[in-house]
Amino acid sequence: MESIPQETPKDSRRGFFTKLAAILAGAAAGAIPMIAGLGIVFDPLRRRAGGGSFFRVAQLGGLPEDGVPRRFTITADQVDAWNKYLNVPVGSVYLRRTPGNRIEALHATCPHAGCFIDYKSSTNSFLCPCHDSVFKLDGSLGSTASPSPRGMDSLEVEIRNEQEVWVKFQNFEPGKAEKVAVV
Repeated sequence: MESIPQETPKDSRRGFFTKLAAILAGAAAGAIPMIAGLGIVFDPLRRRAGGGSFFRVAQLGGLPEDGVPRRFTITADQVDAWNKYLNVPVGSVYLRRTPGNRIEALHATCPHAGCFIDYKSSTNSFLCPCHDSVFKLDGSLGSTASPSPRGMDSLEVEIRNEQEVWVKFQNFEPGKAEKVAVV
Protein backbone atom coordinates (compact mmCIF):
# COMPACT_ATOMS: atom_id res chain seq x y z
CA MET A 1 0.00 0.00 0.00
CA GLU A 2 1.32 3.37 -1.02
CA SER A 3 1.37 6.26 1.33
CA ILE A 4 -0.14 9.56 0.40
CA PRO A 5 2.40 12.35 0.74
CA GLN A 6 1.44 14.72 3.49
CA GLU A 7 1.85 18.45 3.04
CA THR A 8 4.34 19.90 5.42
CA PRO A 9 3.80 23.29 7.04
CA LYS A 10 6.75 24.55 4.97
CA ASP A 11 5.02 23.53 1.70
CA SER A 12 1.68 25.08 2.72
CA ARG A 13 3.40 28.38 3.54
CA ARG A 14 5.21 28.36 0.21
CA GLY A 15 1.93 27.74 -1.61
CA PHE A 16 0.25 30.55 0.29
CA PHE A 17 2.98 33.04 -0.62
CA THR A 18 2.94 31.89 -4.25
CA LYS A 19 -0.83 32.43 -4.45
CA LEU A 20 -0.54 35.78 -2.65
CA ALA A 21 2.16 36.95 -5.09
CA ALA A 22 -0.01 35.90 -8.05
CA ILE A 23 -3.03 37.80 -6.65
CA LEU A 24 -0.96 40.96 -6.03
CA ALA A 25 0.59 40.80 -9.52
CA GLY A 26 -2.87 40.39 -11.07
CA ALA A 27 -4.28 43.30 -9.06
CA ALA A 28 -1.38 45.54 -10.11
CA ALA A 29 -1.81 44.55 -13.77
CA GLY A 30 -5.54 45.30 -13.57
CA ALA A 31 -5.08 48.60 -11.72
CA ILE A 32 -3.02 50.21 -14.49
CA PRO A 33 -5.78 50.24 -17.14
CA MET A 34 -8.39 51.08 -14.50
CA ILE A 35 -6.46 54.19 -13.41
CA ALA A 36 -5.98 55.22 -17.05
CA GLY A 37 -9.73 54.79 -17.66
CA LEU A 38 -10.61 56.90 -14.63
CA GLY A 39 -8.28 59.61 -15.91
CA ILE A 40 -10.27 59.75 -19.16
CA VAL A 41 -13.63 59.75 -17.37
CA PHE A 42 -12.68 62.60 -15.03
CA ASP A 43 -10.69 64.62 -17.62
CA PRO A 44 -13.38 67.29 -18.13
CA LEU A 45 -13.39 67.97 -14.38
CA ARG A 46 -9.66 68.66 -14.41
CA ARG A 47 -9.86 71.20 -17.21
CA ARG A 48 -10.23 74.84 -16.43
CA ALA A 49 -13.82 75.96 -16.84
CA GLY A 50 -14.76 78.36 -19.67
CA GLY A 51 -14.04 82.03 -19.50
CA GLY A 52 -12.49 82.13 -22.94
CA SER A 53 -8.96 82.58 -24.18
CA PHE A 54 -7.23 85.50 -25.83
CA PHE A 55 -6.53 85.14 -29.55
CA ARG A 56 -4.42 87.38 -31.76
CA VAL A 57 -6.92 88.57 -34.35
CA ALA A 58 -5.46 91.43 -36.37
CA GLN A 59 -2.93 94.20 -36.67
CA LEU A 60 -4.07 97.61 -35.49
CA GLY A 61 -3.15 99.10 -38.86
CA GLY A 62 -5.59 96.71 -40.58
CA LEU A 63 -8.61 98.40 -39.00
CA PRO A 64 -10.07 101.41 -40.78
CA GLU A 65 -9.98 104.63 -38.79
CA ASP A 66 -13.49 105.63 -39.94
CA GLY A 67 -15.20 103.12 -37.57
CA VAL A 68 -16.37 100.68 -40.24
CA PRO A 69 -16.37 97.16 -38.73
CA ARG A 70 -14.36 94.35 -40.26
CA ARG A 71 -15.01 90.67 -39.72
CA PHE A 72 -12.18 88.38 -38.60
CA THR A 73 -12.15 84.61 -38.19
CA ILE A 74 -10.91 83.15 -34.91
CA THR A 75 -8.84 79.99 -35.37
CA ALA A 76 -7.55 77.62 -32.72
CA ASP A 77 -6.00 74.20 -32.41
CA GLN A 78 -8.57 71.51 -31.59
CA VAL A 79 -7.72 68.23 -29.88
CA ASP A 80 -9.98 65.23 -29.53
CA ALA A 81 -9.17 61.82 -28.08
CA TRP A 82 -6.98 60.78 -31.02
CA ASN A 83 -6.23 63.76 -33.25
CA LYS A 84 -4.94 67.31 -33.16
CA TYR A 85 -6.29 69.74 -35.76
CA LEU A 86 -4.31 72.92 -36.36
CA ASN A 87 -5.88 76.33 -37.08
CA VAL A 88 -9.54 75.26 -37.12
CA PRO A 89 -12.10 78.10 -37.41
CA VAL A 90 -13.98 78.32 -34.08
CA GLY A 91 -15.90 81.56 -34.63
CA SER A 92 -15.61 85.12 -35.83
CA VAL A 93 -15.72 88.67 -34.50
CA TYR A 94 -16.30 92.16 -35.80
CA LEU A 95 -13.63 94.71 -34.88
CA ARG A 96 -13.94 98.44 -35.28
CA ARG A 97 -12.21 101.58 -34.12
CA THR A 98 -14.30 103.91 -32.01
CA PRO A 99 -13.71 107.59 -31.24
CA GLY A 100 -10.63 107.98 -29.08
CA ASN A 101 -8.88 105.26 -31.11
CA ARG A 102 -10.31 102.46 -28.95
CA ILE A 103 -11.05 99.02 -30.40
CA GLU A 104 -14.44 97.38 -29.94
CA ALA A 105 -15.08 93.65 -30.55
CA LEU A 106 -18.50 92.12 -31.15
CA HIS A 107 -19.26 88.42 -31.49
CA ALA A 108 -20.45 87.68 -35.04
CA THR A 109 -23.09 85.19 -33.88
CA CYS A 110 -26.66 86.31 -33.27
CA PRO A 111 -27.80 86.00 -29.64
CA HIS A 112 -31.24 84.90 -30.83
CA ALA A 113 -30.58 81.56 -32.56
CA GLY A 114 -26.85 81.48 -33.31
CA CYS A 115 -26.84 82.51 -36.99
CA PHE A 116 -23.93 84.52 -38.39
CA ILE A 117 -24.56 88.26 -38.49
CA ASP A 118 -23.77 90.35 -41.58
CA TYR A 119 -22.65 93.98 -41.68
CA LYS A 120 -24.69 96.10 -44.09
CA SER A 121 -22.71 99.14 -45.22
CA SER A 122 -25.80 100.66 -46.89
CA THR A 123 -27.51 101.09 -43.50
CA ASN A 124 -24.34 101.12 -41.36
CA SER A 125 -25.84 98.40 -39.18
CA PHE A 126 -25.73 94.65 -38.56
CA LEU A 127 -28.40 92.24 -39.76
CA CYS A 128 -29.09 88.63 -38.85
CA PRO A 129 -30.44 87.02 -42.04
CA CYS A 130 -32.18 84.16 -40.22
CA HIS A 131 -34.90 86.14 -38.42
CA ASP A 132 -34.20 89.76 -39.44
CA SER A 133 -32.73 90.93 -36.15
CA VAL A 134 -31.21 94.39 -36.63
CA PHE A 135 -28.32 95.73 -34.54
CA LYS A 136 -26.81 99.20 -34.40
CA LEU A 137 -23.14 99.81 -35.09
CA ASP A 138 -22.34 99.54 -31.36
CA GLY A 139 -24.08 96.12 -31.22
CA SER A 140 -27.23 97.27 -29.39
CA LEU A 141 -30.66 96.26 -30.68
CA GLY A 142 -31.73 98.37 -33.63
CA SER A 143 -35.44 97.71 -33.32
CA THR A 144 -37.90 96.77 -30.59
CA ALA A 145 -39.46 94.33 -33.08
CA SER A 146 -36.21 92.36 -33.24
CA PRO A 147 -36.57 88.71 -32.20
CA SER A 148 -33.14 88.81 -30.56
CA PRO A 149 -33.45 88.98 -26.76
CA ARG A 150 -30.31 91.14 -26.40
CA GLY A 151 -27.77 93.08 -28.41
CA MET A 152 -24.66 91.57 -29.96
CA ASP A 153 -22.24 90.14 -27.41
CA SER A 154 -19.24 92.37 -26.76
CA LEU A 155 -15.84 90.80 -26.14
CA GLU A 156 -12.80 91.97 -24.19
CA VAL A 157 -10.00 93.48 -26.29
CA GLU A 158 -6.30 94.02 -25.55
CA ILE A 159 -3.70 95.84 -27.63
CA ARG A 160 -0.33 94.13 -27.27
CA ASN A 161 3.04 95.29 -28.59
CA GLU A 162 1.31 98.56 -29.57
CA GLN A 163 0.03 96.98 -32.80
CA GLU A 164 -1.54 93.56 -32.19
CA VAL A 165 -5.27 93.25 -31.46
CA TRP A 166 -6.08 90.35 -29.12
CA VAL A 167 -9.66 89.31 -28.32
CA LYS A 168 -10.90 87.19 -25.44
CA PHE A 169 -13.13 84.90 -27.48
CA GLN A 170 -15.93 82.96 -25.85
CA ASN A 171 -19.43 81.84 -26.77
CA PHE A 172 -22.65 82.78 -25.01
CA GLU A 173 -25.97 80.99 -24.61
CA PRO A 174 -28.44 82.00 -27.32
CA GLY A 175 -32.07 82.89 -26.70
CA LYS A 176 -31.57 84.48 -23.27
CA ALA A 177 -31.96 88.13 -22.34
CA GLU A 178 -28.82 88.03 -20.17
CA LYS A 179 -25.32 87.29 -21.48
CA VAL A 180 -24.34 83.87 -20.06
CA ALA A 181 -20.97 82.38 -21.07
CA VAL A 182 -20.94 78.81 -22.32
CA VAL A 183 -18.47 76.71 -20.33
